[in-house]
Amino acid sequence: MDAVALAVIAGFLVVYGLASKLIERTPLTGPMIFVGFGLAIGQPGFDIVSLELDSAGVELLAEATLAVLLFSDAVRIDVVRLREEFALPARMLAIGLPVAIALGTVTAAILFDIPVAVAALIAAILAPTDAALGQAVVTDKAVPQRIRQSLNVESGLNDGIALPAVTLFVALSADADTFATAGSWLAFAGEQIGYGAAVGLVVGGLGGTLIRRASERDWMDGIYRQLSVLALAALAFVCAVEAGGNGFIATFVAGLALGTTARAACSHVEEFTEDLSQLLATASFIVFGAIVVGPSLDQLDWRVGLYAVASLVLVRPAAIALSLAGSGLKRQTVGFLGWFGPRGLASILFGLSAVEHAHGVDLQIVFTVMSWTVLLSIVAHGVTATYGARAYGEWWADMQDEAEMAEDLPMGDQRPPRS
Repeated sequence: MDAVALAVIAGFLVVYGLASKLIERTPLTGPMIFVGFGLAIGQPGFDIVSLELDSAGVELLAEATLAVLLFSDAVRIDVVRLREEFALPARMLAIGLPVAIALGTVTAAILFDIPVAVAALIAAILAPTDAALGQAVVTDKAVPQRIRQSLNVESGLNDGIALPAVTLFVALSADADTFATAGSWLAFAGEQIGYGAAVGLVVGGLGGTLIRRASERDWMDGIYRQLSVLALAALAFVCAVEAGGNGFIATFVAGLALGTTARAACSHVEEFTEDLSQLLATASFIVFGAIVVGPSLDQLDWRVGLYAVASLVLVRPAAIALSLAGSGLKRQTVGFLGWFGPRGLASILFGLSAVEHAHGVDLQIVFTVMSWTVLLSIVAHGVTATYGARAYGEWWADMQDEAEMAEDLPMGDQRPPRS
């Protein structure tokens, strides 16, 4: 990327920042604008950015963004409070996520002439959700707190939970001969997950303890506390890879461990990691528009389009409906939770990572389906977020006279009411 491209992108970010609050009042969302801008400066547009998909810069951006995203999500999770808030998200993650991957795999296997491992890879890449694409849904206080919090918690955790499945299916797709037996891929999964989690636990737990104690003794300057936390994420990633584990799993676990051992000392650190992850996310959406969406425009056929639509309107809603059976929630709420599962940054980054680690295997179909599904989601969920939150909020206001509705249970008492 040359100086002209950097100047154009920097200028765009300044202009967007100046009007950011005004944009929040419109149906447009940041990701919609970032992807559109990327498309405009990419090859189909003015051809200002000339990055190759397999270039070192794109690989570095994807890996850094995914690592910081996972780490930032994990640091924000308060494990103690999570026990009180986890009833609905637990169902959506423990039941809904695997069911979504299974349904997505079956759909892909039916529509495309591809191996089952590749079909499963498509489904796993598109399983995580991105609450930022429908920000109005999780910020509108007309929506019950329990429902907003459930979508937030699910979105914060599902990329880390889906990561082992993505890692495994990438390996199975790229080198089927090596993983010909169940024992071989179970051993691989054990190494990737086990070593990654162990390294992340040690680095995050030990590092968090040291940061907490140094902060309590007033040994650390604020800026170096933030830099030290970021360095822990990098250390966990590198050590896990060197040990034969998965670096992304290590950063996620390190973030959980750090947030548990040093939460009081890391209040401003969360803001720092969120700002950094937002910057990298913005760059990733622009790159997605510039070098991914453009080449995918002429690869759309009825099967790709049908899968993208099915992923949003059938696979996710069906999986969520099944996971919430018996929860006591009204069908309007189940439909609301099922629809607002946007596919966004995690899917883009998983797709980029899959291509980079495919070892020469052609995974173009994976990339094409991911691109069109995410693009459709960015538009569909972005446009419907404000209206959907308002409509659901109005329905909820009309239901206030009904006592003990599951949607309005206190966060610390999430047992469904008796029918």
